[in-house]
Amino acid sequence: MVTPEAQAREQIDQQLTAAGWLIQDVKQLNLAAGLGVAVREFPTSKGPADYVLFVDKKPVGVLEAKKAGTTLSGVAEQSGKYQDGIPDILPHVPERPPFAYESTGVETLFRDERDPEPRSRRVFTFHHPETLGAWLEQDDTLRARLGHLPELITAGLRDCQVEAITNLEESFAADRPRALIQMATGSGKTYMAVSFIYRLIKFAGARRVLFLVDRRTLGRQTKREFQQYRAPDDGRLFTNLYNVQHLTSNKLDLVSRVCVSTIQRVYSMLCNGGEPDDDLEERSGFANAPLDEAPKDVSYSPALPIETFDFIVTDECHRSIYNQWRQVLEYFDAHLIGLTATPSKQTIGFFNKNLVMEYNHERAVADGVNVGYEVYRIKTKITEEGSTVEAGYHVDRRDRLTRQVRLDLLDEDLVYGSSQLDRDVVAKDQIRTVIRAFRDKLFEAIFPGRTEVPKTLVFAKDDSHAEDIVHIIREEFGKGNVFAKKITYKTTGEKPEELIASFRNSYNPRIAVTVDMVSTGTDIRPLECLLFMRDVKSGVYFDQMKGRGTRVISTTDLKAVTPDAEVKDHFVIVDAVGVCEGDRTDTRPLERKKSISLEKLLLAVAMGSREPDTLATIAGRLARLDRSLEPEEKDEIKQAAGGQTLNAIINYLLDAVDSDKQQAKAREMFGSDEPDKEQLSQAQAELAETASAPFNLPELRETILAIKKRKEQVIDTVSVDELLETGFSQEAKDKAQGVVESFEQFIETNKDELSALQMIYSQPYGQRRLTFAAIDQLAKAIQEPPYNLREETIWKAYERLDKAWVRGAGPKRLLTDMISLVRFALGEAEVLEPYADDIERRFTAWLEAQQAAGRGFTTEQVEWLVMIKDHIVTSLTVDVDDLELAPFASRGGPFKAAQVFGGQLDDILREINEALAA
Repeated sequence: MVTPEAQAREQIDQQLTAAGWLIQDVKQLNLAAGLGVAVREFPTSKGPADYVLFVDKKPVGVLEAKKAGTTLSGVAEQSGKYQDGIPDILPHVPERPPFAYESTGVETLFRDERDPEPRSRRVFTFHHPETLGAWLEQDDTLRARLGHLPELITAGLRDCQVEAITNLEESFAADRPRALIQMATGSGKTYMAVSFIYRLIKFAGARRVLFLVDRRTLGRQTKREFQQYRAPDDGRLFTNLYNVQHLTSNKLDLVSRVCVSTIQRVYSMLCNGGEPDDDLEERSGFANAPLDEAPKDVSYSPALPIETFDFIVTDECHRSIYNQWRQVLEYFDAHLIGLTATPSKQTIGFFNKNLVMEYNHERAVADGVNVGYEVYRIKTKITEEGSTVEAGYHVDRRDRLTRQVRLDLLDEDLVYGSSQLDRDVVAKDQIRTVIRAFRDKLFEAIFPGRTEVPKTLVFAKDDSHAEDIVHIIREEFGKGNVFAKKITYKTTGEKPEELIASFRNSYNPRIAVTVDMVSTGTDIRPLECLLFMRDVKSGVYFDQMKGRGTRVISTTDLKAVTPDAEVKDHFVIVDAVGVCEGDRTDTRPLERKKSISLEKLLLAVAMGSREPDTLATIAGRLARLDRSLEPEEKDEIKQAAGGQTLNAIINYLLDAVDSDKQQAKAREMFGSDEPDKEQLSQAQAELAETASAPFNLPELRETILAIKKRKEQVIDTVSVDELLETGFSQEAKDKAQGVVESFEQFIETNKDELSALQMIYSQPYGQRRLTFAAIDQLAKAIQEPPYNLREETIWKAYERLDKAWVRGAGPKRLLTDMISLVRFALGEAEVLEPYADDIERRFTAWLEAQQAAGRGFTTEQVEWLVMIKDHIVTSLTVDVDDLELAPFASRGGPFKAAQVFGGQLDDILREINEALAA
């Protein structure tokens, strides 16, 4: 009968042989038989060792074998005893061999005694003899080198990237085998990873690093990051210094220092299988991996030994691929570094709770690394409740695979719920109603004032659902195929990566429909809108999908693909299924009190309010403002805050509403590892007090509000007014009436103080000579408290009250339109129309009057008169000196004008001023 010890020895022999070792009994000792020889029952001064390992005839380590089930933590002392005994038995060996294994054939531990703090670690199997020999030739070990990395060069790195790399290297120095980095989507995780990988190779002597992704498209994206990275201390490109391989076949390039691969491909290599299925490499492992699926079994591959990689970086490591693929990661004897924006509890546990960096979405928004978001809800009856089709009606039945449609007569009622939509039942009108509502509200409420569809990503339930959505979008928007595209792993014709590149870099497509191909990891910075037409049960996955919209982009790059966009300071989630209503996400919009003005919020804090939602909303508002500030404006705020930067103020506000910060503060205040509820409450109050302190300064509040007003020139921040315009008309009219009354009260109150109002009140129309400066004074005065009005707000209010008497109520106004508003308010004009339209009509009437009086103008004279009229539209009046400006100067200026009008120039200017100018 075979004993358990013998069974263990048999398994160990098989594993040693697979790793390239020759197995010998001590009686048949022949160290010249191969490079690596494992000698059984080798005598030492402490007794016979189960195995002594020789490389190139020199003892390098020992292996202590135990039966299966033996706990190995205490066996290290026994193997260490044999290590001490080898120099005694072999006089020509000056030092004890440094390597030690303890194994049951099922579990194996390994340690290198030369490490600063030698510690046994689990390994999948044994290292190759060539590897142990190469390690012995090095002056020190990898773990020793990790403790002495040079100072980080921070140029070109964000603060969050510097912190992540610094903390990670401290974890390496402490010999923590696994580390998790949480950084918000768009904060530069990949660039940060390339930075520390460069340091690991150059300064720690890492032989090879594996960068794991779970989709092939993300592998290509990652390789581009390496190709574009320039070494901070050398100036050369990463790929000019070190080989980077994107693994697209099952053959590893042995000269590569970095290998980028999907985890699916590495699994196929370990199983000695064929090429992985293309669909499998393109689909997100997260979206297609059931949580209860069994882990993937792997076996030893001599072509890919456990020491192939020194470090493994797992991108988007929050995904549940660990349930399926965990052994792929644990196969290699390597440090594991996880990168994610949204760690799950499982992920944190897998990395031994070693979260070396925590930089969430809210912090990224505060630092201007991300943009925040708003949620716009669309509800339909069928989406919420499902529907019933009565028996006797004909319905289409479509084959799921071929999509062939046949007509069928219902012989019983078809009753379906909302959960069956687009899977068992496709309600075309439900899709159409959602898309039509999105179209109708897009420029009115979601992105008011815009004229071009912002880059929009639609999340569908499956490929068939995506196909239906694409066709309906094209129909409802009245656009062609280039306007809306489907990007899924089943896309045919154009390659998915080409479609993604076009979506990212070109004007078309404006809308992309996907299932999960663009849901995680893919970088599309111009994206401003996410339309959810599928529910998402996983909070982690939902946060990843939201992350597609958070990335910042320069105004220049944004305008290159969306010309009418001014700045990306937020994105919008259009929720058509209630995905934002469930408790499935750790991130929330910072904007939690949208109906309250920033002025009131700041005053509330100054008066003592410490409500978390108030502090979070202020943080969100200030973060959005911070993205648009010029350096001198930031200095202005810093001076008003007594030397504190706006970014610091925002982060203190976030500290006050961050449960982790509250825990840390409570531990600091009370010295308790587990603070109780009362202690946490006191810590929260302390953080809130610190965060609120700057707003006690009236100068800071006034400076912030004044700068904010200067910045509010493009975006209508009161978006609810746009929405109420169609949905809640009476409430909108009430608000509009209040605006109009405030404006008319302003005119009455200031008629004797402001130059423009004095002129309009005191002089007949033909004798008024309003100046541009006077109108500018009027516009600025009405924007100040207590009125806080803008021309476009007043214009829209009049339109809401009686649209029949308002013309040209667009989002963009000229300063001179203020004249039209005042005239209309005073009853001098029956119709409220843009000042330019009024001038155009008066100009036409003046020309007709001149012609009727027998005074004709040449074609050249008319061209000059049109230029003069256009100048009056923007500047109110015109004189001879103005003719030295554009566009007159390019046509010859005052001298040419005098020639054109033959000595009548002065009379022409006087007459046209009287006829047109206010």
